[in-house]
Amino acid sequence: MTTLAAPIQTRRRPELAAFLRSRRARVTPADVGMPPGLRRRTPGLRREEVAQLSGVGVTWYTWLEQGRPINASAQVLDAVARTLRLDRPEREHLYHLAEVPYEPEAAPEHVASVSPEIQGILDALAPHPAVVYNARYDVLATNTTYDMLFVDDREGTADEPPGVRNVLWNLFTMPELDCPVVDRRLELPLMVAQLRGAYGRHVGEPSWEGFVRRLCEASAYFAELWRSGDVVPPGPRVKTFRHELVGEIRMTSVSLSINGMPECRIVTYTPNDEDSRRAIDRLRTTR
Repeated sequence: MTTLAAPIQTRRRPELAAFLRSRRARVTPADVGMPPGLRRRTPGLRREEVAQLSGVGVTWYTWLEQGRPINASAQVLDAVARTLRLDRPEREHLYHLAEVPYEPEAAPEHVASVSPEIQGILDALAPHPAVVYNARYDVLATNTTYDMLFVDDREGTADEPPGVRNVLWNLFTMPELDCPVVDRRLELPLMVAQLRGAYGRHVGEPSWEGFVRRLCEASAYFAELWRSGDVVPPGPRVKTFRHELVGEIRMTSVSLSINGMPECRIVTYTPNDEDSRRAIDRLRTTR
């Protein structure tokens, strides 16, 4: 029986060949510290030069560039990508064309601030609360409505760098009666399951391992949820929060990825009904 896999592979191989030739043509010998040589008619590097610089066989690279159905490992593709000076989107494109699973680059452990453009987006989203989280739920930037809604967010702990706000740390270490999340037993397991999904990309990293260990020590409930091993991706959900001045607010959370900030996202909270919209309006007039 005919499947779609073969036609897709057939289309990708010529595209891979054309892509490699075009990237090779734009890298000059001088770019990689090689003399230009005499009687050079090839624009950019020669195939054998790419193979030599990448530490692969000339025949293997030639077959790869010809679009032949050969297997390539992530390590070899990375070496070719470095030789051809591919940027991150080009490297990802190379992986897809070669049919090798692509692992995105890890986010920096600590991002001190976001760009003025991202902060401007957060501010423009008011009166809706908006925040930038990284994969570990560190708060990187907020707008004023977010800060008014989550008045119990506390900056820093004895275990975290000064100035770092972490939503999970706050939610799991504050008294349950003070928690702004109404359905704590529903929402917190989902947040931990999202953290678990991100943790898979950071296993063994001291900052992540230390964060998980400290939070397990600080909260028996977090430790219980962490041991469950559940994993879910981020997604839109209706959440109910409580505020001491305006009562309960039902909002839909939506996550938006940010170009240039791997594993970071803008999360916006939109009132889910008219009562919640009026509550947000009252909240913004309390200060």
